Amino acid sequence: MPTRIAICAPATPITPEDVARAQAVAAAFPDAELHFHPQCFAVDGHFAGPDAVRLAAFLDCANDPAFDAVWFARGGYGSNRIAGEALGQLSLAARHKAYLGYSDLGYLLAGLYREKIGRPTHGPMIGDGRRSGGDEALRRALGWLTGATDGLESSLAEEKHPVVALNLTTLAMLAGTPLMPGLANHVVMVEEVSEHLYAVDRLFFHATAHLGGIAGLRLGRVSAVPENDRDFGATPLQIAQDWCHRHSIPFLGEADIGHDPANRIVPFGKQAGS
Repeated sequence: MPTRIAICAPATPITPEDVARAQAVAAAFPDAELHFHPQCFAVDGHFAGPDAVRLAAFLDCANDPAFDAVWFARGGYGSNRIAGEALGQLSLAARHKAYLGYSDLGYLLAGLYREKIGRPTHGPMIGDGRRSGGDEALRRALGWLTGATDGLESSLAEEKHPVVALNLTTLAMLAGTPLMPGLANHVVMVEEVSEHLYAVDRLFFHATAHLGGIAGLRLGRVSAVPENDRDFGATPLQIAQDWCHRHSIPFLGEADIGHDPANRIVPFGKQAGS
C-alpha cells in the first residue's frame, strides 16, 4: 500500500511550479502518493487564505483517515493563528499520522506534541524545493515519510532523551502560551535565519528562561545573518553557550538542522530504539 501524503499550507502559499517540482522528485518514490489540497494556492495578503480557510484545510488533511501523513507546504508566518483552534477539532484519525515541517510550522508541531497527537516531526517542506539543492531536501523528506531513516539528524542515533527541534524565534514565541509543550528532560535543538546577532542573543535570553530542567540544548545553523552597523562581538555558538551557562543548561554541541537543503529530520519525542 502506498503512503498517502496530504499537503496543506497553514502559513503561506506555494505555486504550481512548487507542486511540479515535488511531483518530479516523488516519481522516484513509488510508495509515496502526494495529494495537494487546493488551499495550498490560496492567497489572502501574506497568508495562504484567511485563517478560517487555512484552518479548514488543515483539518481536512489531518482528520481524513485516508491519509497517512500531513506534509506542510511552506513556512513564513501564520500557523500560530490557527493552531489553538485546530487542536480542539482533531479527530481520532489525526492521532495516527506523521506531521512534517519546520520553521513557522513549529507552532502546530509543538501544539500537537503537547497534546500527544500523531508524530510531529521537524523536516523539509514542499517550498524547500525552491532552494539551490532543494531536490535533495525533498528526497530526504519523502524517504522518511515512506520509512527510510537515513535522513535523520545524526545525534539521534545515540540519544536517550526525548528530542524536539524548533526555530529559535518560534520557540521564544511559544513560551508562556497554551501551545508550549513541557520540555523537561528533553534535548532541545534550535536554528535561526535572517536575524541580526543581537536579536539572536535576545531570543536566547527569553527562550532559555523557559527551558529549566531540559536535558540539554543543541544549536543548529544560524544563517543569512544581516549585516549590522557594528559587530556584535560574539558568534552564534558563543551566544548559545553563554545563555546555557547562565541557566545551567547543558550545551551539547551542534545540530544538523537549519533553513537550508541540508536540514535533517528530527521526530519529536523518544527516538525509535532508545
